[in-house]
Amino acid sequence: MSIQATIEDKLNKAFSPERLAVLNESHLHAGHHHVDGGHEAVFDGSGETHFRIRIVAPAFAGMSRIDRHRAVNDALAAELKAGLHALAIEPAAPGEATRW
Repeated sequence: MSIQATIEDKLNKAFSPERLAVLNESHLHAGHHHVDGGHEAVFDGSGETHFRIRIVAPAFAGMSRIDRHRAVNDALAAELKAGLHALAIEPAAPGEATRW
C-alpha cells in the first residue's frame, strides 16, 4: 500500500471525515536541501515525503487549530516516524469555511 493510501485509510478510520483530500506535494520540493544519514543531500522531488491534508470532520468541532493538528499528527505518528517529512494540514469542522 502506498503512503498516500495508508494516510487516507488512517484518517478515514480516525475521523470519519465528510471530506478528505490527501495531496502528494513531494514534487514541489525538488531541489530543497536536507540532511540524510548525516550527509547533506538535495531532494529530487520523487517519492511520498510531503503531503497536504484537507479534511472536514465532525471530530474537529470545538477543537482549537493546534489540537486539530495534533490529532492528525497523532493519527499519523508511525508514518512520521518512518520518514514522512512534511504535512501541511488544513482541518475544519462541518460548516466552517475552507479555502478549498
